[in-house]
Amino acid sequence: MNEAAAFQALTVETLPARLGSVEALASRIGADSSRWKVAEVGDGNLNLVFIVTGEKAAAIVKQALPYVRLVGESWPLPLKRSFFEYHALTRQAARAGAGSVPEIFHFDKGQSLIVMEYLTPHVILRRALIDGRMLPNIAADLGLFMARTLFRGSDLSMTARARKEDLALFADNVELCDITENLVFTDPYYEATLNRHTSPQLDALVAELRADRDLKVEAQKLKHMFAANAETLVHGDLHSGSIMVTDGDTRVIDPEFAFYGPMAFDVGMLLANFWMSFFSQSGHEANGERETMRAYLLGVVVETWAVFRAEFSHLWRTERTGMLYDRRLFEDRGDPLGSEQALDRVLHAIWVDMLGFAGVEVHRRILGLAHNADFETIADENVRATCEAKALKFGRHICVNRHRIHGLDEINLLAVRIEKGTVS
Repeated sequence: MNEAAAFQALTVETLPARLGSVEALASRIGADSSRWKVAEVGDGNLNLVFIVTGEKAAAIVKQALPYVRLVGESWPLPLKRSFFEYHALTRQAARAGAGSVPEIFHFDKGQSLIVMEYLTPHVILRRALIDGRMLPNIAADLGLFMARTLFRGSDLSMTARARKEDLALFADNVELCDITENLVFTDPYYEATLNRHTSPQLDALVAELRADRDLKVEAQKLKHMFAANAETLVHGDLHSGSIMVTDGDTRVIDPEFAFYGPMAFDVGMLLANFWMSFFSQSGHEANGERETMRAYLLGVVVETWAVFRAEFSHLWRTERTGMLYDRRLFEDRGDPLGSEQALDRVLHAIWVDMLGFAGVEVHRRILGLAHNADFETIADENVRATCEAKALKFGRHICVNRHRIHGLDEINLLAVRIEKGTVS
């Protein structure tokens, strides 16, 4: 397709004719576009997504729309977000390994579309967790993905010039950062127009949280950090709906919110989604008991963080070639303990900030605009509200008390006690 052509949204009917001449697509799925089968599958809130199947294979075509699909044309959004998604995917593949994200076949900047690998028999991780599936590799895979992308996209690894050029490129992803800044850090804590929650069951608790000065101050501190700390290239929307899995494979998708931000942001968002899944499990017990699943999810949290720490530490010791914590000040002077002291401080800062970001992510998924299926698929509103109330209280605790929490054993024990109703 011609990048200079005026943008046109694809449809099931028009896609074969419009993309039939794209060699990168036709050579993979089949040259005869008249025989392609096209199914629109969507991605939830923002974009058009199609599965295109030819005689040889299938591929995904993802196209941005000039508005927020969840809301409609009343909320315009720039098409350039596909540009940032494309560049984020290429960097993630280089930094975490090609098998960590879908392979990109074609990018059309003018039409805001990406043609990429069709992942099958993969399913969305969130859906798998709702169904009670215990995936054996997700903790290790995601811990490695975060450590490698966050370390290698920072001044710990990149040259100053390369990192600043990359920072300048992603700095233009303004509108999607604005969505996060409002929907995650501000809107849940007052009566924003687009907010919604399970009502009237949660009304009293929601009012209590919105009157909680300590919570609101912490949320705004975290927003300040999100806006000001350009530490590394983050995925920006790393939740269980942005991950596709099989028992043996884990792929991270949809990094259109990518920007240079705090290292702890991706880690906090991801772990928050495992904790939310934990609190939602009692709402899915019609399909069988979920005690084993709850234990599995807390184990995933522990393993993900442990793998992240171990791999980040390994990269610190073997790939710290950027401008920060210069080896000439430590190892080259025969002072490896100085380097280890610095590493401990960096990891501790990530730990503390991760807890804060996790807490606000829990709140925004229950109180804000973009909810998640963990709770939304619980049909009984009273059961759903009970699950959500537990998660909201947990989120408040880890956000406000993040500087005084020392380990995951402490946090997971609190989660169990809240779940069982032994602490309010």
